[in-house]
Amino acid sequence: MSKFQLENFFKAAYELMLVFLQFFIISLHFFKWEFLPQKQVIQASSFSFFLGILIIIIAFVIMLVSIKYLGRNLSPFPRPINNSNLVTTGIYRFTRHPMYYSLIFISLGVFIIKLTIYYLFLTISLALVIKFKIALEEKYLMNKFKNYLLYKNEVKV
Repeated sequence: MSKFQLENFFKAAYELMLVFLQFFIISLHFFKWEFLPQKQVIQASSFSFFLGILIIIIAFVIMLVSIKYLGRNLSPFPRPINNSNLVTTGIYRFTRHPMYYSLIFISLGVFIIKLTIYYLFLTISLALVIKFKIALEEKYLMNKFKNYLLYKNEVKV
């Protein structure tokens, strides 16, 4: 195996690991692990419940809008799909990665509802994985689309 092939293998493995971790952490939100401590950070209240639900609903709507605008460009992987184009309209005029941010806010909403260390850990873990995924995706987007740097400078978040 040549150095180039080995390098490509590790890049693909890294991408796959990020996607797997993202989906794994998201799936952990739906399971209650009895062997993990579910200690609350502070006592949950009806206010925290409704605030969490509101955040989840808003983030979910933003995610659906993001999916609509991405259309055939949608992929769980950071590498843009073949024959894709750069989407800079709709919600993408205001933020570069609304779908990723929506996932983080949904996780944050679940944390606010539950207020446990477990969900805080999941939210922080998901945010870190998405941070690495965004960094990798932006490298690919800069290489693929000549106008991505201009878009990145215009749309900060």
